[in-house]
Amino acid sequence: MLETTNVIKPVLFAVDDEADILELIAIHAQKAGFRIKTFSKAEPLLKALTAEIPDLLILDLMLPDIDGLEICKRLKKDERTAGIPILILTAKGDETDVVLGLELGADDYMVKPFSPKELVARIHAILRRPKVTAAETGSKWKIGDILEIDERQHAVWVAGRKLEITATEFAILKVLVRNPGWVFSREQLLDKVWGDDKASLDRTIDVHVKNLRDKLGEAGRLIRSVRGVGYKLEP
Repeated sequence: MLETTNVIKPVLFAVDDEADILELIAIHAQKAGFRIKTFSKAEPLLKALTAEIPDLLILDLMLPDIDGLEICKRLKKDERTAGIPILILTAKGDETDVVLGLELGADDYMVKPFSPKELVARIHAILRRPKVTAAETGSKWKIGDILEIDERQHAVWVAGRKLEITATEFAILKVLVRNPGWVFSREQLLDKVWGDDKASLDRTIDVHVKNLRDKLGEAGRLIRSVRGVGYKLEP
């Protein structure tokens, strides 16, 4: 007799005021093995978040009741929802909108019209970022008395104070701290954090590094800019 095992599927929330977009997202998300809940307005989404925390949120910026960037800001300020990865999906394609969304803590950004196949690939890429396999060693680092990183807990402390950082910021920090003194170009960081699913916008890395430095406070000085090349961590 064969035993069946219950596979826990990642849960996605998606909010968009266009019914056909939500339907398209839902169809392809379910085909990819996700469970998904869709919302046409911000208020029902926020209410649902009080009962359940999804593995990822797909967020439109132009909603009828609350602006998507305001939602992003609220979620990142709330300790309970700050860790939810956010993929912004919107018709706003200007670089200023991209940068602003990333500065508010979004992990990735896609512009409509979009490829459902690429959307699913981006979701998989985001969900892979914080994972650490049991076979990995050296999962804790301490840099002087100021910066401490625990890869398995996905946690960062500066002078004993625990920080709230996004999965993407943590992935960038992990690359730098694993290779102190090494200089990584923006393209190399994109490759290591996004892999084959990376976005083509080098400015993405600059924004995430800026956010990371701001959150690290006094420890932010450890991440050095190398003019014309990229970034490195220098204890």
